[in-house]
This record gives sequence, structure tokens and C-alpha cells, in this order.
Amino acid sequence: MNTRTPLESPSSTVVLSISFNDDCSCFAVGLNTGFCIFHAETCALRTTRDFNAGVGLVQMMGKANYVGLVGGGRQPKFAANKLIIWDDHKSKAALEISALTPVRGVQLSKEHIAVVLQNSVRVYKFAKPPNLLSAYETANNPWGLCCLSPKRLAFPGRMTGHVQLVEIATGNVSIIPAHTSAVKAVQLSPDGELLATASETGTLIRIFSTANCARLAELRRGIDPATIFSLAFNPPGTMLACTSDKSTLHIFDVPHPKRPGGTRHPSSSSPPPQPYSNSPSPAAGVAGNGIPGPAEPNNGNNANDGRGKWGILAKIPLMPRVFSDVYSFASAPFEVDDDDDPTGPGNSSSSVTGGNGGGGGVGGLPMTESTTLGTSRPPKGVIGWVGENVLLVVGAGRDARWERFVVREGADGRRGVVREGWRRYLAGP
Repeated sequence: MNTRTPLESPSSTVVLSISFNDDCSCFAVGLNTGFCIFHAETCALRTTRDFNAGVGLVQMMGKANYVGLVGGGRQPKFAANKLIIWDDHKSKAALEISALTPVRGVQLSKEHIAVVLQNSVRVYKFAKPPNLLSAYETANNPWGLCCLSPKRLAFPGRMTGHVQLVEIATGNVSIIPAHTSAVKAVQLSPDGELLATASETGTLIRIFSTANCARLAELRRGIDPATIFSLAFNPPGTMLACTSDKSTLHIFDVPHPKRPGGTRHPSSSSPPPQPYSNSPSPAAGVAGNGIPGPAEPNNGNNANDGRGKWGILAKIPLMPRVFSDVYSFASAPFEVDDDDDPTGPGNSSSSVTGGNGGGGGVGGLPMTESTTLGTSRPPKGVIGWVGENVLLVVGAGRDARWERFVVREGADGRRGVVREGWRRYLAGP
């Protein structure tokens, strides 16, 4: 007789995937029972659809009624090799795209559909029936990495560590040798002018200009290797946020080629770091079990706006480069619960397929082509900017949380990031 206590009751709801729409006004979550859409700023439920079966990937098309769905979890609603374009106004499938291998990611715009497979990206014209425009081979891409802007598409290249940048109008492809190890995250700025990349090592983030593929900046997340969960630019493209399995949110200044005066890069002679201590104001829309959070310290290593972290050591000749690298100007902890795998005991996979373009997830082992979406560890730390200085960090799993952070300047003129509130968003108001 099996006397083991089940890890998941049949009626429990589990978030399998997360994605923001293009302007981060909403975020969508795939559940083991269907999918939901929330207003990002307030975390208020906008739409819910109960299929009594799993959705391992969900991607909104802006604010329109079309949603890309891929089956997942223990009891998938759709086949793993099919992308369903769901018309939520009519509550039925509008389009269907089938592939020979499981779908790992999807990006939608009003004109195009990008379907990400394990070793290729296929671009379709948004029409009925969908018209295949082009197909691109990639290196092994188990996390479904791909990001789409109105003019450009970015995804892993054929060689390890490379990124392909496609001009959608012309079809021209540029190859960027971004890293020496496999790419783990890619993200385009909202205007498509900047590209951020990180490798599976997770120590460095590189920023490139999409106009000429020149490297504009190299940012150091930390010294120890880490799994990058998410990268996201703020709306003007002047700051970049990063989350990883170190449970820390980092905020960096980034140079924007069209806004030379819009970034702050103080000299390394700035005063020594001091804790950030401004009191937060209540978060808009935080209710129910959401509570205002205390001001988070910046751990004493980023009040210097990313430069001068090591003080005089950075000026000594022949010192290792980590002493002179650009670090985040602010950081704060975010919630990462140690969720059990949704499939329970015996699941050998410990990775996650992310849903935010540059997604990624918890765990170090890559997914195989036979791994079903939503049957590995749930994604955490998915970032969405809802304003120039306001961002959200959303996690999946059983204890799915929404957290709101604000970048603000203290009385001493230094910037920090504070958590204003949080909510278990599946629990309701």
C-alpha cells in the first residue's frame, strides 16, 4: 500500500509559466487548470479561463484578445508540438501551428508569430492560415529564448554563445558573438535599440547596440556563477533589471545610443557606500494578503551607482578586472520559494522554461526535447517594468507571488531600490 503523503492535491492550482505583454500593462500565467491574465500595476484579475487541463506556456499579443497557448503540466490541454492562438473574445482557438518537435517559446505581434523550437525559430505572418516567412537554425535552446520588438527579433545563434539579430522588414541577419558559453537570457529594449545578453555562467551581462551590433557596456552581476532568471529594460531603455537564483534583484544604468544624457555613470571617486534607508509608501493596489514591505538595504555594495565598489583597489595596476567592473547601483532581495517539482517525486529534470522572452528558470540541468512544459521547476523572478522607475517581480509555483519595487533617490542623492508591497496573486483580493 502506498502510504506516502501526496505533494500536490488534485484540486490545488499551480502556476506553470509567466509572461508580460509588450508594454507590461498585464501579465499572463499558465496554470495546471487553464490560464489567467492580471493587470500588472494592481495585480487585479482581468481574465480567467478554466480548461481543467494544463497550459505550460502563455503569451499575450499586446492588449489584444489573442493569446498564444502551448499545453503543459501533467495533463496538457494541447499537444506539446502545437501552438494555439486563442481568441479570448470568442473563447475558442483562432489559429493553430503544428511543428515536428515540442514548442519551447512564442512571441507575438500584430503582424508576426515567432515559434521557438529546440533548435530553430520559425517566423510566420499573422494570418489565417499562418504563412511561414522564414526559419532560422539555432544552437540547443531548451528555454525557448527569443524576444521580439516591432523592428527586430533576437534569439540564440547556431554557435554556442552567439546571438542572431534579425531585421524583420528586410530579413537581414547579424551574428553577435556575445559569450563563450551558452546564452541563458536575451532581451531587447522597448524601442529595439538595445540588446542585453547573459550566459549560463551568469556573472556578466553585455549590452549591444542593435543598429551596428557594437558592444556598449559590460555589467557585472557578481563574481559567483548564477542562473539568470530574467532581464528587462525600463521603458526609456536607461536602466536594466536582472534577477537570478541568488534571490537578488539588481538594477544597472545602461548607456543608450539615442539618449547620451539620460544615464547616470558617476565617477569612481564617489563617496563610500551607505545603506539606503528611505521609507516606502504603500503600493498601489496592494490588498488582501499583500502588505507594504520595509525599505530594503542595498547591501552596501551599490550605493556608489555601480562604480567604485572596491574603492582604491580598483585603481591599483594589474588587479583582476572584477575590481574595476561596473556593478549594479542598487539591489534588493526578492522571494524565491523552494517549490517542489510540479510533477512530484521522480522528476529528473530541474530546469524551467521561462515565459518572458529572456525567461530562463530555476535549476541547472537543461531540458530535453521530451520534457513537457510545466513539469520542471516553476519560473521565478520574471521582471516587468510598469514605469520608468517602477518594476514588478513575479514568480510561479504553488506560492505564486507578485512583488512591486521602486527605484528612488535618498536624501543623500544616492539611488536605491525598495520593495513597496507584495501579494500571493492566486489567493485573490
